[in-house]
Amino acid sequence: MFRIIGRPGRDLCDNHLSVSRRDVLRVGASGLFGLSLPTLLQLQAAQASEKSATGGPGWNRAKRMIMVYLQGGPSHLDLWDPKENVPDKVKSVFQPISTKIPGIQYTENLPKLSQINDKFTMIRSMSYTPNGLFNHTAAIYQMMTGYTTDKVSASGQLEPPSPKDFPNFGSNIIRLRPADEPMLPFVTLPRPLQESNVVGKGGYAGFLGKSYDPYTLFPEGDDLDMNKMDRINVSDLQLRPEVFAVRLQRRAALRDLINAQMPTINAAIENQQLDEYFNQALSLVVSGKAREAFDLGQESEAVRDSYGRNTFGQSCLLARRLIEAGTRVVEVIWPKVANSDNHSWDHHVDLSKRMKNQSAPMLDAGLTGLISDLDSRGMLEDTLVVAVGEFGRSPERGVSTSGNGNSDDGRDHWPYCYTSVLAGAGIKRGYVHGKSDKTASSPVDSPVHPAQLLATIYHAFGIDPETIVYNHLNQPRELVKAQAVSELFA
Repeated sequence: MFRIIGRPGRDLCDNHLSVSRRDVLRVGASGLFGLSLPTLLQLQAAQASEKSATGGPGWNRAKRMIMVYLQGGPSHLDLWDPKENVPDKVKSVFQPISTKIPGIQYTENLPKLSQINDKFTMIRSMSYTPNGLFNHTAAIYQMMTGYTTDKVSASGQLEPPSPKDFPNFGSNIIRLRPADEPMLPFVTLPRPLQESNVVGKGGYAGFLGKSYDPYTLFPEGDDLDMNKMDRINVSDLQLRPEVFAVRLQRRAALRDLINAQMPTINAAIENQQLDEYFNQALSLVVSGKAREAFDLGQESEAVRDSYGRNTFGQSCLLARRLIEAGTRVVEVIWPKVANSDNHSWDHHVDLSKRMKNQSAPMLDAGLTGLISDLDSRGMLEDTLVVAVGEFGRSPERGVSTSGNGNSDDGRDHWPYCYTSVLAGAGIKRGYVHGKSDKTASSPVDSPVHPAQLLATIYHAFGIDPETIVYNHLNQPRELVKAQAVSELFA
């Protein structure tokens, strides 16, 4: 018997996550578990088919995903959930405008998104009760992993990233749904998750191991450099030595060994195109496929303009190019750190000016450009787009809800009610899920916890949210302790 072992399979309990040809090839006289390799592959295909048929609306519709992470906490009242007939301290200073959905209003800050909201779903009832999560770091960690942490200060600050952390959802996805194209599986850009001096918390693979960390593209230049994306190239990627290239070379060597010693395997997997997979994957580093994906200059001036000529807009465009080339998950992090000024969403002061002139125009153009471009290319059918922050902003201006100071023209952190956007991969078009109360302080119905949003993402990829993984202490843990929100899918 000749055996090649990939990553362990003991932490995978679902039928569709059982041993695969990438995990274990065990060929001998008696076959694998008494089965021949072709029979094993047939059984796995049947299991996947059965699961797909019983997974419910939206199951396994997503083949790739772009997370537009609005780090800092956008004010829902000043963007896409304005309120009328409320006290002046609550009412947005911006005028409401009509949208493509009858009866649904945005503020004047989102004129472009207002004209395409028939292409996506809004959740106006995102909500959770904080437990040391009033500030950004812990709230970001919860949004990205589905878990809170014991080591959190009263201010909500956490320790730096640790190998003991729960994995970012993107790491879980590429582990359980490996990319089927020879391309970078998971990319984060254009900056890390950050609050103060805590950088990257919730953004990495944690106890899954560094092999499932994202490739990070953080171009040189400060956060006010709006042209930094014009200077990127594939050599800017930060690649850990143990990730990807070394693994590809090892796999290729094993492939050659198999071909030389056991020619019967080639016949058994003839229809699986194993040779083609390895050849394509090995050639990635030298073929320039990744380099081409990073070349924004290949896009027309009109397309680049439609996304917005700034860091956020061009990051969204690059995200589209990456998933088009075969990347499974791209996380576009809002290009201004939390606890900051200018175009940060952390509007404790100067909300009126900063929202109107800096943050909102970038969001409006970038997200509109992304969703419209994906839709026109037919890519929205199997591409999931999610735009969300770690919380919203306080209904009343000038009050403190997190220990931070706020001017009369500022709103503090507010996790009890906020808005997110989802599009593609079976998500309903022109749908508004849930409703906030008259001051946008809390949901009137259908509240959605961040963990439920992550469960919905896993569901869209055909992954059971309660799939078991093992942490650094060999303890079983669910991907997330929540169920998908099936009402979001058509």
